[in-house]
Amino acid sequence: MKEKLKNTAERLKTFGRKLKALWRKAQGPLRKAVRPLRYINPRRYLKRLDRYIIAKFIGTYIYSIVLIISISIVFDVNENLAKFSTYGAPLKAIVFDYYANFVPYFANLFSPLFVFIAVIFFTSKLAGNSEIIAMLAAGVSFKRLLRPYMVSAALIAVVNFYLGSYVIPHGNVVRQDFEVKYKNKDKNLSANNVQLMVAPGVIAYIQQYDDRSKTGFGFSLDKFENKKLVSHMSASIIRYDSISDTRYHWKAQNYKIRTLKGLREEITSGESIDTLIQMEPMDLVYSNGQQETLTSPELLRYISKQEARGSSNVTPYAVEYHKRIATSFASFILTIIGVSLSSRKRKGGMGLYLGIGLALSFSYILLQTISATFAVNADTPPLLAAWIPNVLYAVIAYFCYRQAPN
Repeated sequence: MKEKLKNTAERLKTFGRKLKALWRKAQGPLRKAVRPLRYINPRRYLKRLDRYIIAKFIGTYIYSIVLIISISIVFDVNENLAKFSTYGAPLKAIVFDYYANFVPYFANLFSPLFVFIAVIFFTSKLAGNSEIIAMLAAGVSFKRLLRPYMVSAALIAVVNFYLGSYVIPHGNVVRQDFEVKYKNKDKNLSANNVQLMVAPGVIAYIQQYDDRSKTGFGFSLDKFENKKLVSHMSASIIRYDSISDTRYHWKAQNYKIRTLKGLREEITSGESIDTLIQMEPMDLVYSNGQQETLTSPELLRYISKQEARGSSNVTPYAVEYHKRIATSFASFILTIIGVSLSSRKRKGGMGLYLGIGLALSFSYILLQTISATFAVNADTPPLLAAWIPNVLYAVIAYFCYRQAPN
């Protein structure tokens, strides 16, 4: 028994030596294979100074969001509590349908303001503690000092763009439905005398449409080829099938189809027929804020579809699409302005520069709103309207950067 144990122990030792030898031989190739990974290691590019400033930036940004949104919720509850009680809004709907979507919507909408406040607040504090002076005295240039700020702004911009383009629109659908049911009750739910081109050479007309029941009255569909009428369909009632697996599924009642073939005419009629017509309820009724309920890919599809039809209500959707991109870039512009204003140590603390920062932030949001209004009402190109605030404040950012301590 002892001999067997000795033999087993010797075999294990021999096996261990072989493993060590194999490991020594494999270390060289493994190091060569792993070596390129060091170029994607964040620690290679983000030094201790960068991590310190990024942590301060992101932490202050989140803190400002929590603080200001909390105050906004208090004021909103105080303003709408009477409406909620009048319309009998349940507590669960108030919390999960309204405020759970209210918070991310307004946090994303005023993200430039939060970025500016965060930069001004903690950079002024660093300057007041002479930390900025110490960094510059140690040989760190102002351009190098901006690196962690730009990394933080990039993180915030990516998150804001993703939330604003893909996540928040779904929440806006729930929030707006809640507002219609329990708060405002002013959503447009009907349309009269709607005429639109649903396909090349195919014109649809609805005398009256009710969005609550997805039902239209006095419907007609004309198809033209070479500027000649080849088919005419009429129905007293047409209803959108919202539970169908396919889009554009409509059910027509009391229909009549006239097919023209030269001098001959064929007439088909019946009580009910299922048909595919390339139009949806959202094409017939437009309500304020409807563009905020569509994701960016859905906005692009809707814009291209409406432009092909020659529709005139494309501008709000195009402005919303371009504004989502432009607002993300505002994080970089306002960060540069904030750092340039607050990085120098001055007597009197940060009160003056916090006031300047708030004024610039609110003026940016105001200019963004004004330019969007001009795009809708004064035929300003949507792309230009969305980027005018960024272009103007980029000039201000460059001026502030040139005047900042180097």
